[in-house]
Amino acid sequence: MKRTELTAYLNEYLQVGLYKDYAPNGLQVEGSNDITTIVTGVTACQALIARAVELNADALLVHHGFFWKGEPEVITGMKYRRIKALMDNNINLLGYHLPVDGHPEIGNNAELGRKMGMANAASIEGVAQGLVWQGELVTPESPEAFAGRLHHALGRMPVYFGAEVEQIKRVAWCTGGAQDYIDIAVNAGADAFISGEMSERTYHSAVEQGIQYFSAGHHATERYGIKALGEHLATQFGLTHHFVDIDNPV
Repeated sequence: MKRTELTAYLNEYLQVGLYKDYAPNGLQVEGSNDITTIVTGVTACQALIARAVELNADALLVHHGFFWKGEPEVITGMKYRRIKALMDNNINLLGYHLPVDGHPEIGNNAELGRKMGMANAASIEGVAQGLVWQGELVTPESPEAFAGRLHHALGRMPVYFGAEVEQIKRVAWCTGGAQDYIDIAVNAGADAFISGEMSERTYHSAVEQGIQYFSAGHHATERYGIKALGEHLATQFGLTHHFVDIDNPV
């Protein structure tokens, strides 16, 4: 498959034009013109790039790529070493941030909803670019039981706190660093809100607004969208696909 064909397909499939993002979505570092093997992973760190080299990848497809707003523009130090490794090995880097969070089929939020076994999972329309989702538990659970559900689904125990909610039925969520969307969850009538990270202020917001908050890990909540995207491409175009999970406790 040609690089231009893959990039064009991803840009359309992920509807990148719908999102106002913090980094460029699409091709970020140019490599081989022909792509037969892709590696997917959450973040384009040095360890993931090294694995892509070992697996003879033509393209590295990630959720967290390079060139974020507010970061230094110069290509030195860590950024230089990462980009040099990609260019030395002729590997394309494609990064898709919010489009992978919000996609209705393979997105991080859609995949997290499936992992949790949520019924009627869908984005909350009209707020936060459709990135906050909601759904229902088939059978209401205590906060402790719901924390166990997340532990089983994601392989890590969440930190949770907030108001004294006896039973959780309606749940809202947004993967990654979305703790400040808790107000959207409250306004949607959710009993609980899940995101990847938490801040000091999140505790007080949850207690005072009568909701349970679950911090399930930025990396842990965002492993599944990029993996599903790679699997989709492998099925659609017959590409060889390897998902590499570089562990991250955050």
